[in-house]
Amino acid sequence: MIKQVKFVSIPVTDQQRALDFYTKRLGFTVHTDQPFGENMRWIELKVGRTDTKVVLFTADEHKEWIGKPMNLSFSCDDVEKTVAELRERGVEFVGEPQKFHWGWHAQFKDPDGNTFALSD
Repeated sequence: MIKQVKFVSIPVTDQQRALDFYTKRLGFTVHTDQPFGENMRWIELKVGRTDTKVVLFTADEHKEWIGKPMNLSFSCDDVEKTVAELRERGVEFVGEPQKFHWGWHAQFKDPDGNTFALSD
């Protein structure tokens, strides 16, 4: 039986720039960083204390996926506080955090324009 999501791929144009963003600004940690074919790396990053990982990689046939809204939502304990902290680190948010009946929500972008949700 399926037991968890192992990783989700995030399409990027520059793996090193993406690695710097996701580790230095978002606080993810490197799980794997190794060569993958010619001129590419397989980079898996751990998200917080979970077993979930994101992969910073784009196959040639998926380059058109870069810079689109991602069907991926990250969670935190306090959206307003997390948005303030991430903005201080240079993370770009799309608008201000909003409160809904189910909780708080915000959206941010990575250096390639990929857009993600953040909620509590």
